[in-house]
Amino acid sequence: MTLERTLNRDFYLSPEIFARERERIFAREWVLVARDEQVPSPGDYLVVDVAGESILLVRGRDAALRGFFNVCRHRGSQLVLDDADATRSSDGTPCGSFGSGIKCPYHAWTYTLEGTLRTAPFLEEDVDIRKADLGLHEVSVDTWGGFVFVRLAGEGDARTLHAQLGDAAERVRRYPLAELRTGRQFVYEVEANWKVILENYNECYHCGPVHPELCRVVPAFRTQGGGELDWERGIPHRDGAWTFTASGTSERAPFDGLDEDERVRHKGELIYPNFMLSLSAEHVTAYRVRPRSPSHTTIVCDLLFHPSEMAKPRFDPADAADFWDLVNRQDWKICEGVQRGMQSRVFKHGYYAPMESASLDIRRYIGDRLGVDPLAPRVE
Repeated sequence: MTLERTLNRDFYLSPEIFARERERIFAREWVLVARDEQVPSPGDYLVVDVAGESILLVRGRDAALRGFFNVCRHRGSQLVLDDADATRSSDGTPCGSFGSGIKCPYHAWTYTLEGTLRTAPFLEEDVDIRKADLGLHEVSVDTWGGFVFVRLAGEGDARTLHAQLGDAAERVRRYPLAELRTGRQFVYEVEANWKVILENYNECYHCGPVHPELCRVVPAFRTQGGGELDWERGIPHRDGAWTFTASGTSERAPFDGLDEDERVRHKGELIYPNFMLSLSAEHVTAYRVRPRSPSHTTIVCDLLFHPSEMAKPRFDPADAADFWDLVNRQDWKICEGVQRGMQSRVFKHGYYAPMESASLDIRRYIGDRLGVDPLAPRVE
């Protein structure tokens, strides 16, 4: 067996490549930005960042979810100001309700919840004002499993969300993702490149050294360096364990409709560019990866549970939340160590061991999207 080379160091450190990734990946692909439950009622909104652009997610009167650039058509003011006075969601993004319309804080131009210009004060009779031509700039929005995705590119410039999800949607079809609700959320600021985080998620060669508590629940993670795991069927827990908690058990009931394997095994999916999904029998852990710079990434981790379990008086997500927070922090610590190590003058590129073969996929993804040779000594 031979060791395969990773992407070269520029892909993890270069501001120029990061800028290219923002334009050719995060401005063109479907990017996970929220859960549908975060914008529940007509008029409700959430501000999200996509490739450095401020985007409004707005629930319309027709209950449809739409996305607009957070820019007034008059003088370019943000419609929702991201300042110290903004009301914020649990993950720190501005949120609230527009009521019946979206009013610019600068000159009070007001738009319908569907993005059409409704009023422009003192200009109502001006023949040069054509409201139909001055609606908000819209972006594509789609949902799957209760997750909200945004795409900045035009309608003809990218795959459908279904195509981007690929076979993952079929593999997890029995989990009631759209019905689930957030029982606990963590927001992490990680000093590492977003690709380091995805590569780490996509292999378990590191699980033995980095995650001793996890491996006590799932001994298969350290067998052969995690190189023979059957992710499509799911990963078995130790005898008597069936979920991701410190004990491997829970008082919560497994989801209805799972097959026999899914009731006792764990599944995981990495959906490029920024969605990591970990599925247990009675809860799901979903990660939104938000690249901020070549060396900084925000990660929003939602622990999702079924409403029927959340409604029980004794519902407490701490068994799963505490376990995941421990495992997450172990991952982020080692990813930060990788990022610091790659800054050394001696580092040119790394290697993938055979049991890390799934991480090789990121070379193809980055090469295809950026139109470059990911193994070139330098990227121009």
